[in-house]
Parts: sequence; C-alpha cells; structure tokens
Amino acid sequence: MEQENPLLDGGKLPLFSLIKPEHISPALDVVLQENRAWLNKTLETATHFTWNALVAPMNEAANRLERAWSPVSHLNAVVNSDELRKEYNANLPRLSDYHTEMGQNAKLFTAIESIRAQESGLDTAQQKSLDDSLLGFKLSGVALPPAQKERFREISQQLSQLNSRFSDNVLDATNAWLKQITDVTELAGLPESALEMAAQTAQQREMEGWVITLQFPSYFPVMTYADNRELRAELYQAYTTRASELGANPDWDNTQVMRDILRLRQEEAALLGYANYSELSLATKMAESPQKVLDFLQDLASKAKPFALNEFAEVQAFAREHLGLEDVQAWDVAYVSEKMKQARFDFSEEDLKPYFPADRVISGLFTLVEKLFAVRIVPHSEGVDLWHPDVRFYRVYDRTDTLQACFYLDLYARQHKRGGAWMSDFCGRFRRDEGLQIPVAFMTCNSSAPVGDKPALFTHDEVVTLFHEFGHGLHHMLTQVDYPDVAGINGVEWDAVELPSQFMENWCWERSVLDMIAAHWETGEPLPDDLYQKMQAARHFQTAMATVRQLEFSLFDMRLHLDPQSAEAGRLEAIQQEVRNQVAVVKPPAFNRMAHSFSHVFAGGYAAGYYSYKWAEVLSADAFARFEEEGLFDAGVGEAFLHEILQVGGSRKAMESFVAFRGRKPSADALLRHSGLL
Repeated sequence: MEQENPLLDGGKLPLFSLIKPEHISPALDVVLQENRAWLNKTLETATHFTWNALVAPMNEAANRLERAWSPVSHLNAVVNSDELRKEYNANLPRLSDYHTEMGQNAKLFTAIESIRAQESGLDTAQQKSLDDSLLGFKLSGVALPPAQKERFREISQQLSQLNSRFSDNVLDATNAWLKQITDVTELAGLPESALEMAAQTAQQREMEGWVITLQFPSYFPVMTYADNRELRAELYQAYTTRASELGANPDWDNTQVMRDILRLRQEEAALLGYANYSELSLATKMAESPQKVLDFLQDLASKAKPFALNEFAEVQAFAREHLGLEDVQAWDVAYVSEKMKQARFDFSEEDLKPYFPADRVISGLFTLVEKLFAVRIVPHSEGVDLWHPDVRFYRVYDRTDTLQACFYLDLYARQHKRGGAWMSDFCGRFRRDEGLQIPVAFMTCNSSAPVGDKPALFTHDEVVTLFHEFGHGLHHMLTQVDYPDVAGINGVEWDAVELPSQFMENWCWERSVLDMIAAHWETGEPLPDDLYQKMQAARHFQTAMATVRQLEFSLFDMRLHLDPQSAEAGRLEAIQQEVRNQVAVVKPPAFNRMAHSFSHVFAGGYAAGYYSYKWAEVLSADAFARFEEEGLFDAGVGEAFLHEILQVGGSRKAMESFVAFRGRKPSADALLRHSGLL
C-alpha cells in the first residue's frame, strides 16, 4: 500500500497527477498509526527525555504528516471537486482528533517540560520551540479534567468541520452565480479587456454573448466601469448576499454555521479559563490584550474617519454635479470614484494594464528580490508534476548558488478554485538526519487570466497582491532556522505574520521598481513618466475610505469574539451595525451580508486577529521607511532585513526581530504618511 500511494511517496515534490481522493484515507491511516505507535512506545519505555531522543523524532512525525496532507489541502483549494471535497472533509475530524490528542497528552507535556528545564546546550531557537509547545499544550486543554478534555476534543473536531463548510458554501455560492448578456450595450463603459474576458467566459461555458461571474476579475470591472446602474446593483446584491439566507440556494446559507462557530469558540475559551475568544486568540499574539487592540483600532479610526467623511462627501458632490446622481448607493461608489479619479488626475487603473503583462511583472519581481536579498530565482518545470497547465515552478538559490527553496505559482482565477490569494506550503525547512529538507511553497492568486492571444495583463492592484503573497513566500523560503516549529512563518505571532508581505507591497510604487516590472506588452515601452506621475498623484485617492473599511472589518471581528453572547440570534448583526455606525462612511444596504463570506475570520486563521493587517501595516511601513532613509537598494539594509526578519522566522519574538532591524520599537507615523493621513 505504502509504495503505491502517492501521498506516501516520500519524494522531494508531490505527485499531483497521481493523487486521487481514494488515496487520502489510507495515507492518513498509515501516518497516524505509525506516529501514535512510536510516541506511545517512547513515552512508556524512556526514563529520561532529550531533544534528540524525543523532540527531533516528533518533528519527523509531524513533517511526514504535513507532507501527506498538505497536497490534499492544496488541491481541495485550487482544483476542487465533489469527490475530493468529500474525502477532504471526511478526514478533517481525524486530523483534529490527532492534534488534540497530542496537545492533551499529559506524559508528553511533562516530558517536554523536563527537556526545557533540564537540558543544557539548547540554542535559542530550540528554547523558543519548546516554549511555544508548552503554551500549545495549555491551549489544547492538557490540564483539564477528563470530561472537559473530551468536550474540548469534540469542539475542535466540530470547528474544523464548520470552518470547512463555511468555505465550501462561499465557493459554491460564488461559482453558481452567472449572468449572460447578449446585448453588448448593457455593458457600456467596460474597458475592452473586461469585454474580452466576459466573451471568453461565455465561450468556455458554451454560451452566446458575454458572461459575468462573481469571480473578482469579472466582478471588479463591472462595479468600477459599467454605466448600467441596474447591472451594478444586481451584481452587488449577488456578491454581498453570497452564502446567506438571501442567496440562491438555502443549502449554502452560512447563518447557522457562523452562529455555531461563535458558540463553540466561546465554549472553548471558557473551558480554558478565558472570558471570551478574543482573550484566547491573543494568548499567542503580540498584542497584550483585546482592549489594547480596540484602543489601537479606535485611535486609527479617530484619525482616518474625518478624512474619510470628506472623501465620501466629495464622491456625493461629484455624482450630483457630473453624473446627475442624487442618491449614491454602495453599488455606485466604485463607479463614481473611478469617474472622479479620471476627472481629477486624468488617470484610470485601466491605463496601467497594458504595462503589466504577467511575464514582465514576474521577471521584475524576481529581479527586485535578487537585488535586495542576494538570491537567484530560476524557472524549472521540467519533470515537475503540476496540477494545472497555468501553474509555474521555480527554484531559489542563495549567493553561494546553493538550492535554498522551491515554489509553485498559480496566478489566475478559474472555476473550482477558491477565491482570494494566499501562500501555503508543502513542507518547511528542516535539518534531518539524512540531510536538509528545503522549503517548498505554494503561492496562489486569482488574477486576470490571458484572453485570446493577449498575455495576462494585470491591474496594479493585482501586481500589489502578487508582491504581497511573495512576501509571505520569502518569509517561508529564506529562513535559516533548522527546526520546523519555528522556521519561516511557523512560530511567528499571527499579528506579525503580515510584516514581510505588506513590506513587499511598498515596492510597487517606486519608479525604480516599476522600471523593472512594467513594460508595454506590445511595444516593450517602459511606463511613461506622465502616467507614472498621474499614478503617484492618485496614490492617496480615497485612502481614508479604504482605511475605515478595513477598520470596520477589524473592529467587527474583535467585538464579535469579545462578546460571549455573539452566537445568539441577531447579536452578530447588532454588533456589525454598531461598528458601522461608529466607523463606516459608506452605509451598506440592509440586504448586505458581508459576514457570510468573511472567510478570513470564519474559515481562515484570523478570528479575533483581523486587526493583524492594520498592525502589520504599522510594522511594514516603518520597516520600509528605513530603506527610504538609507537607500532603497542599500545592500546593508537589505542584508539586515534578510538576517533580522526573514531568516530568523519564529525563532524569537517578533518584537525582538523588529527592534533588531529598526533599532527601536515601531511607530505609526510611517503608516499615516504612506496613507496620506499625516
């Protein structure tokens, strides 16, 4: 069985084309059984525990499980099918049980405690790994009485299933909706690239005319450019009611799923002695308390909201005076704002697209990374098993030409692929007895695909998203830590994880970097200076409105998990409305069900942690300010960021890493300046 199962292949890279749903359960049978058998025997027979005799083999066991499961999890996200989803979801409770069982193993906890207390010669990364493990035991209920341990296990299992169901409902609701249009005049205002994409989407579905979907590369141009207000309103309603009771299919309604998730999270927190889930969430983060987070968010809101109110008043005035629109609704804001931007700056995001062909952007991104961090990135797809023809594969070499890491890049939106953008991994850096295991990353976007004979042409926002995810990838791939628990992103406090990703976004605005990533797809002409100047002039256009929107999401998330009664009927909606009253300047219609597709919080790792994006913006803006002060391509600054942030991963506290790079604790001034709010 083991020889035939591609999930147990043991090779350096996954064999995606050979992986079938029927392989999943047997592979887990083997790995979980062997892991349990080894651990039980070790704990029963050993009288003295050391890192090499216990922790290193445990890391081997965890690594084998990750290498068997991560390809399954990844395929479920990027080439979802009914059969794969069924097997994936059927095995989530088994994994949850296993991890809870490990976290509640009192003998193992005592053994790890003894190693931390007694073994001399542990380096700082090993000590941090053990400290994180001990906290993990406590947060898994290791000290609970038997009945409460069992209840904790049940909660963990149910939450893993509910998180997945939430995500499935959003994916299904997104994929199910489409609108066929046979009269092109209904699409007046759309740029040629959006019309070509809509026509190609229709052809792919063997339909006449043009097809609009809720995939973001289709949704965004309609909301931004379509003169047809009824079409914008229809699309907005479909998008903001996905996976809700107002959506097309009641089977995809996330209302009860959200309430169940909130109820179980609160019960889990109470079992562990916390007043609410926010307190539990922050136990592993940089932030000291929920109140500190609220203070941080509300302070930012107090600074940004006056600017945002002025910005929205300008939108309303422009709509009245130039578009004859007296009552600006949520589905009008992007459209009116785009007209306003064009009038004010003679600039549209669409003007930039011809200068961002995918291959040029990727090549320029690699040039930048090579310049900053002295690595070399080489395409290498020969002999590599890929899950889709669009996927690319690369190798990363360090300055001594030693292979440092590998990564897959899956750029384009398509059916059966989860929306959004993310970095995940097949495996991390791990120095094993048989040699060094190098990191292998998956970087996934949902950018505009090639249309007809044209290459994929990105919006600037899509370029920024790619740079963001590549920042996560660099954090994972360039680590020099040899212990998987604290290598790369592992062990980094969640509210610092976004530092490298948001740091990378800053480069997308620099002329010297735009010269690397931008060239007209037909002529090879660089980005014209007048277009660059317009782009810079428009950079801070409505940044305050964007800021308060993110603060609305962050405050909603934190308030939701602070309230022990948030699972009660109507409570979520009441909290959301209170937050909107406090910070929102664009008031959404009553039918808006944003929370029902808020996957970061209900299906990702951001519960009581969405504020991390704003906090990490403070860190990233301040970190980038050092490059601005000392030279964008100053070799010493690049080396310092590599050495003090990227290479150390989670082997020390994030604040220690930041201070080691910046020479002081972070200041919000750089963020306010970058946002045009200072």
